[in-house]
Amino acid sequence: MKTDNRPLFFAAALLAGLSLNAADWSQYRGPNIDGTTAEKISTQWSVGGPKALWKVPTPSGFGSFVVSGGKACTIITRLQDGAPQETLVALDANTGRELWAANLAAVAKYDGGGDSGAEPNKGGDGGRSTPAVDGERVYTLSSHLVLACFDVKSGQRVWSHDVLKEFGGKNIRWQNAASPLIDGNLVYVAGGGAGQSLLAFNKTDGKLAWKTGTETITHSTPVAATIHGVRQVIYFTQSGLVSVAAQTGAPLWKQAFKFAVSTAITPIVGGDIVYCAAGYGVGSGAYKISKSGSDFTSTELWRIIGNQPVANHWSTPVYKEGHLYGMFQFKEYGNGPLKCVELATGKVKWEKAGFGPGNVILVDGNVLALSDAGELVLATGTPTEYKELARAKAVTGKCWSTPVLSNGRLYVRSTKEGACLDLSPKTAAR
Repeated sequence: MKTDNRPLFFAAALLAGLSLNAADWSQYRGPNIDGTTAEKISTQWSVGGPKALWKVPTPSGFGSFVVSGGKACTIITRLQDGAPQETLVALDANTGRELWAANLAAVAKYDGGGDSGAEPNKGGDGGRSTPAVDGERVYTLSSHLVLACFDVKSGQRVWSHDVLKEFGGKNIRWQNAASPLIDGNLVYVAGGGAGQSLLAFNKTDGKLAWKTGTETITHSTPVAATIHGVRQVIYFTQSGLVSVAAQTGAPLWKQAFKFAVSTAITPIVGGDIVYCAAGYGVGSGAYKISKSGSDFTSTELWRIIGNQPVANHWSTPVYKEGHLYGMFQFKEYGNGPLKCVELATGKVKWEKAGFGPGNVILVDGNVLALSDAGELVLATGTPTEYKELARAKAVTGKCWSTPVLSNGRLYVRSTKEGACLDLSPKTAAR
C-alpha cells in the first residue's frame, strides 16, 4: 500500500518557510537596524487580544527588550543597599523567569522641570538605553556613559569603558539615553571629548578601534547603513548629522541641523535620503546624500520647522517604499497621532490620533504600534489610508519603549511591567 506523504511535506515546507523569516531582535531597532522584520504574525486577534505568555515587573525604565538565544534582556531600576540602580536583567524568553541580573550604575537624577515626564520627587523614570546582544555577549551603555560587556550566560562582566573618564567626555541634560550600536565586529557609542567624541570598540575584547570628532552628543542612538556602496555610521549630534566610515571612523559627510534642549530619534535612511527630526520647535528635514568619486555631499530636500505637522522627539519612525510611518508629535501625551509621511517631500498622507509618544516597528509590511498608554495597534503599511487591522491592551504603565518581535512573539514593556505576547501565525497547513 502506497502512503501519501504530501500533507506532511507541505506542513514541513510551511514551517521551514516561517522559520526562515523568524529572527532574533538583538539590538535597538532590530535585526536590520531599521525597526523592520520580515517575520509574519497573526493579523486577526481575539476580542481579548493576543495571548500573554508571561508578564513580569519591569520597574522604571524606557529601554526596550532585546531577544536572542532564548533570552530577553532589558534595563530596569532595582534597589541596591536602599539606592535605585540601573540593572540589566536577563529573562528566559519563553517563561519570563529571571536568569541573572547585573548592576550598571546609580539611577541618574533628571532635571528639566518635568520635561522628562517623570513622576514628582521620584528622580526620573530610570534608564533610557536598550542593551544589545551579539553571540555570547550582551552590551550596555548606562546613563552615566559606561559601556559594558557581559557574558550572556552568566551575567559576569567581561570588559567595560567609562567614556566620561577615559575619553574626557561630558554628560548632557537628562543623562545618556543612547543605546550601543553593533555592526560587524565593532560596537559604536559617543560621548567623549575633543578629538574623541565618536568611538568604536572591538566587540570581543573591548579594545579601541578608532576615535574621532569633536561633537556634543544628544540622546540619539547612531545608525549603520550602506549608502552608495559605503558602509557608514551616522550620529545625530548637537551640530547635526555626522557620518563616518564604519571601519575606520574617517569622516564622510556632515549636515547641519538645529539643536534645542534635546534630540532623541535615530536618523532614518531610505535609499540615499536621510531623515532627522527633533522636538522643542526644531522640526524635521530630509537630506539627499550624493557621491562623486570618493567625496560625499548632503543636499536639503525639505525642512519643516515647528512641532507640527512633521516632528519627532524620541518616537522614531520606520521606512517603507518612500514613506515614513510613526508617531509624529511632541508632548501630545495620550493623544499624539500616528502618521504616514512621504519621505521625499514631507507631505503628510494620513494621520490617526490617540497614540501619544510611543513607538512603531514594521512587521511583514504592516505597522505595529505601541502607544504611550500600552495599547498595541496593527495597521496596514500603505500611504493611501489608515486601515486598522487589530487593537489590544498590552501592558499598564508608561510606554516610551519600542515593541520587539522575535520568533512569533512580541515583547513589550512599560515603567511597570513587561510582557510576552503570542503573535505567531495561526495558518494551518493544507
